[in-house]
Amino acid sequence: MAINLDAIQKRLQEMQQSAKGGGNTGNKDLQWKPPVGKSQVRIVPYSHNKDNPFMELYFHYEIGKRTYLSPNSFGRPDPIAEFAEKLKRTGDKEDWKLSRKIAPKFRVYAPVIVRGEESEGVKFWGFGKTIYQDLMGFLVDPDYGDITDLMNGRDITVEHIPADKDGGFPNYSIRVKPNTTPATEDKAIANLIVNEQKEITALFEEPTYQELETALQNWLQPSSGDEGKVKAGTPISNAPKANTVSDVKSAFDNLFGNEISDAPF
Repeated sequence: MAINLDAIQKRLQEMQQSAKGGGNTGNKDLQWKPPVGKSQVRIVPYSHNKDNPFMELYFHYEIGKRTYLSPNSFGRPDPIAEFAEKLKRTGDKEDWKLSRKIAPKFRVYAPVIVRGEESEGVKFWGFGKTIYQDLMGFLVDPDYGDITDLMNGRDITVEHIPADKDGGFPNYSIRVKPNTTPATEDKAIANLIVNEQKEITALFEEPTYQELETALQNWLQPSSGDEGKVKAGTPISNAPKANTVSDVKSAFDNLFGNEISDAPF
């Protein structure tokens, strides 16, 4: 059940080069978020893709009050991402800011068992680019090897330091244990790891193209007495500049290639 180290090495190099250059949740019980302080987890092989335990996903966090998993995560078209790209090309500063706001954001998930909670089975741990690169660095380091190996892998200590009272962001760091250990010696836990893993879509449901299109339309719908602006209060320009309700509708027509006959614009 070895992972594809060549693929991990290639992806790490891609992310390092990129750095140099510059939904809605379903079953929340499947998600693990590091509590304040130190915790210990073990990344295990993902039974639905044994070559790579890491799942690179993209999310929309700024559309209404919901989080949406972007279909771009699976190589499928996403109307919100398409609209963001369209805004980038207008050459307008405010459009560029809006495109950054609604563009899908990168996050990685990995299957883990949480020490002290092994009987709860495999959960998904979500983290950002920095932790992701750190983990891949350990995997391609011959002194550590495959830290996800079920018999000879390594546990990981995750430390969560909360944001201070003056603001800022919480801080997360990892330390890979020096000793190799079995993921478990309990047959029941082993069965949970190997045979009863859920797919990531059990945690995050992928919306359809139409659902995202509708969500974007509703988010851009001007509120009463605030014509010509999106709900966030930012004018949209789409050559010509979209300063009116009818222009926003035209922008959708141009983007989606069809009339929005029933849209309340």
